[in-house]
Amino acid sequence: MQVNAPDVVAEVTGEFELYETALVNNDVVALDNFFLASPEVIRYGGAENLYGYAEIQAFRASRSPEGLARMLERTVITTYGRDFAIASTLFRRPNMTGKVGRQQQTWVRMPQGWRIVAAQVSVIAEPV
Repeated sequence: MQVNAPDVVAEVTGEFELYETALVNNDVVALDNFFLASPEVIRYGGAENLYGYAEIQAFRASRSPEGLARMLERTVITTYGRDFAIASTLFRRPNMTGKVGRQQQTWVRMPQGWRIVAAQVSVIAEPV
């Protein structure tokens, strides 16, 4: 198995960047399309545990569009073979003084393209 094939890393990086643009612009339709439409998909958020595509859609539809701007740091895209990847990043928001956000996504190449099958978002106090 090849780890970090340059063309696969480039594909997932492109999808990750499109996801980030949709996120900070609260493009709910685009955000929904990044997740696999399946009951097996999971997203753990800062204050919610979402099981299945329907719960993720409902969360996105009801989420406030305010305060979504952020700056990413230390983004790492790691691919395993041609069909599996993990995207990890730190993020900061102007309204999160003294804190840092963490985000991880598991991406799988499906017949319809790259889709997120698991995601986690959390915020912690700035490490010393």
